Amino acid sequence: MKKTIFSLLIIFTFLSSAFCQDTTEEKKKDKPVRDFWSSGMLIDQQTSFVPEVKTFESVIQHRFGAIDNISDVYGIFSPGANLRMAFNYVIVKNVQIGYGLTKGNMYSDFNLKWAVLNQTRENKIPVSVTLYGNFAISGNADEAYGLEYEFGNRLSAFSQLIIGRKVSDALSVQTAVSFTHYNWVETGKDHDFLAWHFGGRLKFSPQSSLIFNFDLPLQVELISEQREFTNHPKSNLSIGYEVSTGTHAFQFFVATAPGLIGQDIIANNYNDWTDKGLTFGFLINRFWAF
Repeated sequence: MKKTIFSLLIIFTFLSSAFCQDTTEEKKKDKPVRDFWSSGMLIDQQTSFVPEVKTFESVIQHRFGAIDNISDVYGIFSPGANLRMAFNYVIVKNVQIGYGLTKGNMYSDFNLKWAVLNQTRENKIPVSVTLYGNFAISGNADEAYGLEYEFGNRLSAFSQLIIGRKVSDALSVQTAVSFTHYNWVETGKDHDFLAWHFGGRLKFSPQSSLIFNFDLPLQVELISEQREFTNHPKSNLSIGYEVSTGTHAFQFFVATAPGLIGQDIIANNYNDWTDKGLTFGFLINRFWAF
């Protein structure tokens, strides 16, 4: 009898150890990859990154004027500069809400980001999938919206599906599709746009990275109000340098679009990066954990 009990105890101990080991390995497989992105933004666009719960984030985006004239130091002192200040907060796991105020068109934007899937370290989930959306209210004078002014004319919206992957410790990339809508536009412009986005980060030191982003408004006849795409917005190309300290992320870059929120970048960019249509810009992120 004692031998039987002793044997059962050995078997039980072995099975418990195996179970704990399997559980530990399973937990390791389920952990998201670390250091995917340094912040919630990659120059002009959102990343798939959502911080930990109860994290507060402040964002400062600045875009100088066009790099085409030495008299204003290539746009640095241009009156056409644009600025956005924003604040985000992670209310529950993988869900972030935010508000931003932009100088250009005096946009007030309210946004929501949801990390639906997070890439795991053992590739059980090979990519990160994130949904982002905002709606913005323009603060322009009533006269800017024609003779038949309505408050609804001020509204616009932007929604985006982002798919990203950390390819290696040095390289992270993402692609996205988006839909933009403006309730009111000038004659000859479209209300709706589909766009494709691609961006990435290449780390060359623990804190420093090369970053890039490309936004392409697609010419889709089904949703266009133009017979020919003669007044279609231009693509937006951004290339820069990022420094991350963990609680801060600094990005310095050249970009095409003067806008600072998704719908403005897609619908209202007529600068051509192949023909002197570039501007200097920077972005500052700061995180607080509560």
